Formats: sequence, C-alpha cells, structure tokens
Amino acid sequence: MQEVFTKSMARNIFLGSAVFFLIIYLALTYDTWQQIPVRDHADKITASVIRGKYLVDTNDCIGCHTINGEGSYYAPELDNVYKRRGPEFIKLWIPAQPSGVAGRRQMPHFNFTPAQIDDIVAYLQWLSNVDTNHWPPNIEG
Repeated sequence: MQEVFTKSMARNIFLGSAVFFLIIYLALTYDTWQQIPVRDHADKITASVIRGKYLVDTNDCIGCHTINGEGSYYAPELDNVYKRRGPEFIKLWIPAQPSGVAGRRQMPHFNFTPAQIDDIVAYLQWLSNVDTNHWPPNIEG
C-alpha cells in the first residue's frame, strides 16, 4: 500500500530542515566571529596603517590589484606583496611608475610623498600578516 504524502508532512519537513540549517548557519557564524580577533591582527593597526589603507582605497588600487580576493586581476594581488618583494622594493617601485618598459602593464604615477609611501608600506605589511585561511586560492599553481 502506498503512503500518502500530505501537506502537513511537507510543511513539517520544510520547517524541520529550515530550523536545522539555521542552527548550522548560526554555529558557523559564531565560530567565524570567534576566529576573527586571532586572524585579523587588529591590535597591530597603527595610524600609519590606517593612512596607508586610506591611500590605497582613495586611489582605487583595487581597480587593478586584488586585496583579499576583491578587486581586479589586471595587476598583482597585494595581500602578500610585502612578503614577496619587501619594503625597500615597494618604496622604490611606486614612485618609479610608470616604468616605460614596452609590452608591460603600467601603473600610473600617483605623486605620493615619501611619508605616504611609508604609510602604504605599513598597510601592506599589516595586510600580509592577516590570516585569510588561504583565501584567495593560488590559481597560478
């Protein structure tokens, strides 16, 4: 004999599933919020880091670069540029743009002062220490 699937059974399955997944969502949200203070290193944010982030944001660096997976993939990502290149390279690279090398993508010249470049480097240093749980993934292999 075939069992009848009633409207109340469908409602109960829907409501039970909704509650179950709501509980999972809340548990994962709680776990994420517990990990943020350990991962973001907010205690290491200085005035220089704030000024550097402001410069990066107001000059639309994510129009070409990516930061934490956000932005454009035209130019190198900035999450680990401090670790890859180091502060001295960055301090020389930014004011030397555009490089004028034929066939290469060119970064515009922003007329940053040495103090502003130091602030950008401070921001990039802080950014390189944020634990993003390996996000974005390395798509280059």
